[in-house]
Amino acid sequence: MKKTNIGLIVIIAIIAIIAVMLISGYNGLVSKKEAVDSSLSNLDVMLQRRADLIPNLVNTVKGYTSHENEVIDKITEARSKLVNASSVEEKSNANDELTNSLNALMVVVENYPDLKSSQNYIQLSDELAGTENRIAVSRKDYNDAVRSFNTSIKRFPNNILVGMFGFEQEAYFEASESSKEVPSVSFE
Repeated sequence: MKKTNIGLIVIIAIIAIIAVMLISGYNGLVSKKEAVDSSLSNLDVMLQRRADLIPNLVNTVKGYTSHENEVIDKITEARSKLVNASSVEEKSNANDELTNSLNALMVVVENYPDLKSSQNYIQLSDELAGTENRIAVSRKDYNDAVRSFNTSIKRFPNNILVGMFGFEQEAYFEASESSKEVPSVSFE
């Protein structure tokens, strides 16, 4: 009788340990997935802030440059793509397109000294620069959360839970190849 009780207790203990490990692993994956979602939400907030600043910047530039419509149209189109992007890849691509369009705008601004000295333009440029820094931090935070989550789903025993509960690897917010090129600056 005692051997049966001891065997039963050992089996129950093993089952309890396995259950605790599975519950702990699942809860850990859920927490890391929530961290990814939260980081993406924070990044979305910064991208939206940037998108909200752009119409004011464009209108300020329009007031000084009536014939630079091509650059302004590209910015407006890129902003629209960013606002309407749904996946991380679409957001990343739209963000890169908007960054390139804003860089083209900065070249236009260089040709208008009155615009560069406008208080409204200076304030908007400062806000945009601050937002760009926040976007960079948010992208880093998001990618850190993705790295942590993706690493967790590949580790044992979590990799067993991945298939059981439908966890999938998350995509990084990556920079485009064009953003890796060093911009040329000319003071002619």
